[in-house]
Amino acid sequence: MRDYYELLGVTKNSSQDEIKKAYRKLALKWHPDRNKTKEAVAKFKEINKAYEVLSDVKKRETYDQFGPQAFERGGPGGGPTGAGQNYSYQQGPFSYTYTTSGGGNPFEGVDFGGFSDPFEIFEQFFGGRSTSRRQQKPAYQADLTFDEAVKGVEKEVRIEGRNKKIKIPAGVDDGTRIRFNDFDIIVSVRGHQHFRREGQDLYLETMIPFGTAVLGGVVEVPTLKGSLKLKVRKGTQSGNAVRLQGEGVPYPNSSRRGDLYVVFRIHIPDKVSSKAKKLLEELDQELKV
Repeated sequence: MRDYYELLGVTKNSSQDEIKKAYRKLALKWHPDRNKTKEAVAKFKEINKAYEVLSDVKKRETYDQFGPQAFERGGPGGGPTGAGQNYSYQQGPFSYTYTTSGGGNPFEGVDFGGFSDPFEIFEQFFGGRSTSRRQQKPAYQADLTFDEAVKGVEKEVRIEGRNKKIKIPAGVDDGTRIRFNDFDIIVSVRGHQHFRREGQDLYLETMIPFGTAVLGGVVEVPTLKGSLKLKVRKGTQSGNAVRLQGEGVPYPNSSRRGDLYVVFRIHIPDKVSSKAKKLLEELDQELKV
């Protein structure tokens, strides 16, 4: 049973962005539409499984605690044991078969970035045209602001020479492909001034004074729902984070939401007055005792 970090060529301390970049590189290398070797299909399945776990903060926490067996048959976080069921997909000259440990769709509950199965990821990441088991449909781009993507919006898109209003659900991400009857919409989302998005989770860096970091206190931080007063523990270090559960981006067509991680950075002034300098020197001596 291969380690998921090893499969993607990253370390346990790698950031979500580093994991995503590593996956993109490997998916391009091993995608069966480009790699015609015998091991490509199995390798592509392996890296998709590893990425599905490590790209999700909660699943990654479970993996770090229990290892890959947590996502195998009967493991904690895995499916129930019982009679398996095979699902086969035809893609070009290749046939893909997935086996579940019980009934149901093998991809149910799995977030492949807006796709219904991992094979379609290829089109989003690399702009290539993957041979699909579905009939190819024309694709059009919809440009959204950060807020429009988070809250959902009715957008006017130019389709076959005519303007057409389409409803985009809350929670879509940059590169998400939305399927309609006669066409697809690929979403392009602008960044935000303060929030950094990873999937449905948000990250916010906030500066706190040195005194607040040492003694503790309260700071006001922005959220998607408005400002929030947040307690800072005494002895907070730069890089410490607080997780605000359910304060992230909603999952499309779901009541679930991601989380907001507030990352503290300690503000160190460039210049200090002579009085402040003296006080800091006294503090430095006091802390050394």
